[in-house]
Amino acid sequence: MDKELIINSNSSEVNIALLEEKLLVELHKEKTNTRFAVGDIYLGKVKKLLPGLNAAFVNVGYEKDAFLHYLDLGPQINSLKKFTKISMSKSLKNISIEKFILMKDIEKTGKITEILSTNSQILVQIAKEPISTKGPRISSEISLAGRYLILVPFSNKIFISQKIKNVDERNRLKRLIQSIKPNNFGVIIRTIAENKRVADLDIDLRNLIEKWNNLSKKLEDAIAPTRIVSELDRTAVILRDMLNESFNGIVVDTPILYEETKNYLSTIAPQKIDIVKLYKGKAPIFEYYGIEKQIKHSFGRNVTIKSGVYLIIEHTEALHVIDVNSGHRVNKKNDQEMNALETNLEAASEIARQLRLRDMGGIVVIDFVDMLEGKHRRELYQKIKDEMSKDRARHSILPPSKFGLVQITRQRVRPEMNMDIIEKCPCCNGSGEIKPSILLADEIESNIKYLLRDQNEKKISITFHPFLFAYFTKGIFSIRVKWFFKYKKWICLQPMPSYDFIEYHIFNKNNEEIKL
Repeated sequence: MDKELIINSNSSEVNIALLEEKLLVELHKEKTNTRFAVGDIYLGKVKKLLPGLNAAFVNVGYEKDAFLHYLDLGPQINSLKKFTKISMSKSLKNISIEKFILMKDIEKTGKITEILSTNSQILVQIAKEPISTKGPRISSEISLAGRYLILVPFSNKIFISQKIKNVDERNRLKRLIQSIKPNNFGVIIRTIAENKRVADLDIDLRNLIEKWNNLSKKLEDAIAPTRIVSELDRTAVILRDMLNESFNGIVVDTPILYEETKNYLSTIAPQKIDIVKLYKGKAPIFEYYGIEKQIKHSFGRNVTIKSGVYLIIEHTEALHVIDVNSGHRVNKKNDQEMNALETNLEAASEIARQLRLRDMGGIVVIDFVDMLEGKHRRELYQKIKDEMSKDRARHSILPPSKFGLVQITRQRVRPEMNMDIIEKCPCCNGSGEIKPSILLADEIESNIKYLLRDQNEKKISITFHPFLFAYFTKGIFSIRVKWFFKYKKWICLQPMPSYDFIEYHIFNKNNEEIKL
């Protein structure tokens, strides 16, 4: 399967699109100043203990305190607390974790009040990003993820991904890691480590141990709440977790991110560095690769599949509901049962894609078209499992119930991806009032004159709806050419199909929007 990663970067965020066989299956938006991402490690301060919930609220610097349950403390929380205290102590000399004497595991049925106290400092890791009105969900069972391995301090256990089925390979990996891992470090062997060389695994392990040592050093001068270790940006995480032989292209539209991507790729997969390309086209990169059109088609309440089958997707606070409708898809050669089966199988593929694309988590209930025969319901169930096997998020699928409902639970660690595809009225911009259209060109030229002559801007660019772009650029002596002779500077104009008809934005030479 061909996979491509298309990366669009601007001053405020990075947009990452994953294509499989040219079809958009994942979309990620990452703010350039993102905090509280999954995997970030913080030194927090316990604000409040909740004995009734056997949990605590911890201040990690977010506007809402993070939630820490007793079951998320980890069996070696006392060792972590002691090590953190020693690392932060000015009078005590830091000790290596390899020589550290691990304390006894805490009881699984214990009380959080026996472990933590108000205003105490604790090292925690973000397990779920802030979602809706909730603060982050955190864990004090720290883990550091690499390309092939996950390092778990204060443990000596070795776990192997269940997706590695070969018994000989599992035994080889376990013996190998057992021989190279230091004391007091547990290791989780990831699926991608299958059939990898000793040298590759050893380098990955050493990098993770160095990352832990740097974390220990940062604790010396840390004052809660503060971030100690930041997870990789979303681009690097996707490359680290998903890069394989089926990846045949990574296209980036900014030189800086292009170099960063190549540098990171050279450390994890030097043989794949040539697949990174810098996009130099005039059209926006998402427009050129047809991603913008797929976004418009795939998000929203109603999602139509090519054959005429369509989905209705509703979101509530507790769950997501998807209704499958056959639309005008009817094969006259088939009876009602076969039509229902074909409709459901086709919808199953799109539903699995929608869950990944929107990153929908929690409980998902799907109302498929009713089928009478048990073998058809089993075929549908297998189809859903096959399609969902491509999903990296942990999930569980129940067979169709007697009412024809399929229930899916899917891991939710980030806010759901929600794109507003409904455009505002191009005339009133949602206000119900419009300004005279004849004055728009004069308004734009007035802004240009102000920026170039009064503000001495060296270079400006303007983005328009394609209709406006055509109005200002068509013809030998277009309005843009007249501006050039008048202001002695060439103004870069770009069409943006996602804009309203009379919408425009002005940017400076650093591609930062100028608000007027």
